[in-house]
Amino acid sequence: MLVDTNAISIQSLETYYGIKAQLFRRQYKESISGFRQWRKKSHAQEHLIYPKNIGPHLALDETSLSNGELYTLLTNKDSRGKKACIVGIFKGTQAEQIVSLIRDHIPEELRNIVKEVTLDMAGSMNLIVRKCFLKAEATTDRFHVQQLANDAVQELRIKYRWEIINSENTAYKKVKASGQVYKPEILINGDTLRQLMARSRHVLYKSRDKWTQSQTLRAKLLFERYPDIEIAYNLSDGLRKIYNQAIDLNTARLKLARWFDQIEKACLDSFNSIKRTFEVHHKQIINYFISRSTNAFAESFNAKIKDFRRSLRGVVDIDFFLFRLTKIFA
Repeated sequence: MLVDTNAISIQSLETYYGIKAQLFRRQYKESISGFRQWRKKSHAQEHLIYPKNIGPHLALDETSLSNGELYTLLTNKDSRGKKACIVGIFKGTQAEQIVSLIRDHIPEELRNIVKEVTLDMAGSMNLIVRKCFLKAEATTDRFHVQQLANDAVQELRIKYRWEIINSENTAYKKVKASGQVYKPEILINGDTLRQLMARSRHVLYKSRDKWTQSQTLRAKLLFERYPDIEIAYNLSDGLRKIYNQAIDLNTARLKLARWFDQIEKACLDSFNSIKRTFEVHHKQIINYFISRSTNAFAESFNAKIKDFRRSLRGVVDIDFFLFRLTKIFA
């Protein structure tokens, strides 16, 4: 009788089935699973490729299997995360090596089936798409783009937070030296300036219409004290609104051009860096407005891998982990 040792605890195996769990796991790996006869075992840690699983809509992303070791994942979005999902697993993120493996193992006529590949803004990912899938459009995931804008806002908040912390520390030392008790300024919502900065973190990630009453007051106090944080927030929220609108490609270009004008007027260093990033990845970012495709599938599949890894209490034998992963998803 076959038993799933991931679904049943060691105690259950021994109590209800009379099976020594560790012995069963060893027998499953050595005899039952077919792992020892697996033809791809010799190169599993370097690459695993399944050409028949290719489809018109692919996702390209990276994941960590063990000890922070990165692997590049090429998956078929039309599989819905089930059988025939994995097209390729490649050790590392070096584009040239992965390009060579894809070209060698996936015929050109199959690669030409691909119409779109969603990815993040890593240069290596873009290079893989351009060199391997000549008839496909590369689409940058909107959430990675929005995260850049969010990070720019948080960067400004953190900068002011450290200034407040240093200022309070200096004031505390002066007051202490005079034998008095330091009392920080208390705002009308009960926050000190340091608390205002710390508690505004989540507020700045959300749209105004999703703020609670207390968050609205906190944002008002924050923006009154630090108007450039409000400017940065409005820029980030403006990008979010562009993405959320049901607009065509040309309208998106126009709205993004106006958004760039606002960045230039704002003169915020962190957003100038974003503008340069947009200039480099402009075509892939704009492609989102053609079919509104995201890389959420790849992120979801990464989560499945993490859950699978967690159920095994970590990855000890990478070959065997990849064997089981591909048995389910490839």
